[in-house]
Amino acid sequence: MSDALVDVQNVSIRYRVGDCQAIGLKEYVMRKLTHRYRVEEFCAVKDVSLQIFTGDMLGIVGVNGSGKSTLLKAISGIMRPTEGTIVTRGKIAALLELGSGFDGDLTVKENTFLRGALLGYQRQFIQDAYRDIIEFAGLEEFEDRPFRQLSSGMQARLAFSIASMVQPEILILDEVLSVGDGAFQKKSEQKMRSVIQAGATTILVSHSTAQVREMCTKVLWLDKGNQMMFGDTQMVCDAYEKFLGEL
Repeated sequence: MSDALVDVQNVSIRYRVGDCQAIGLKEYVMRKLTHRYRVEEFCAVKDVSLQIFTGDMLGIVGVNGSGKSTLLKAISGIMRPTEGTIVTRGKIAALLELGSGFDGDLTVKENTFLRGALLGYQRQFIQDAYRDIIEFAGLEEFEDRPFRQLSSGMQARLAFSIASMVQPEILILDEVLSVGDGAFQKKSEQKMRSVIQAGATTILVSHSTAQVREMCTKVLWLDKGNQMMFGDTQMVCDAYEKFLGEL
């Protein structure tokens, strides 16, 4: 048995798409009866294989629409692969959609506890960590304000601060180190380094190859769902940057 914390073997993920969303139920039934209804498949991820081990930090690069976020959702358990297998060992913390899980009418403090509960934290854990969460997000003056009054950047900072308080075995980050201003991005990167140094195996999606070069031990390059390269950070980043220069 492999001792990889994340073991992805020959994974493909396909969506069934058709034209039913643009028509009514009656028209859908008529088209089905007359064999004029089309169902097609879109392959978002095609035959991807990789393994990452304790202490690894995997960077995933690729242009928009290359299947990065879809693969992360499958690894985190939100989606099931159409083909292949994904085996993970350990507690997963996935920071995929920072803006979800909040109520605009509740205060920042109330939303902190709500979001923490959705992430599976015990109330006492959030109570103990609350001051650190608010201070890290820089929202000390906004605790009693309705969440909807925060800017999108402030909302993302709060989401990141809440989620980063956990100490998982596997940490999945989808473009979350690019939230907020430059100062907060630097602080976020430092926080992630401390989580990684505590033993978390990490998967990072980033459009910054400089960030990937600096932080990651392995890199996966996806293009239109295809696995172009997987392996040494500098080698894969060199090839990916050359590819971008030729677009």
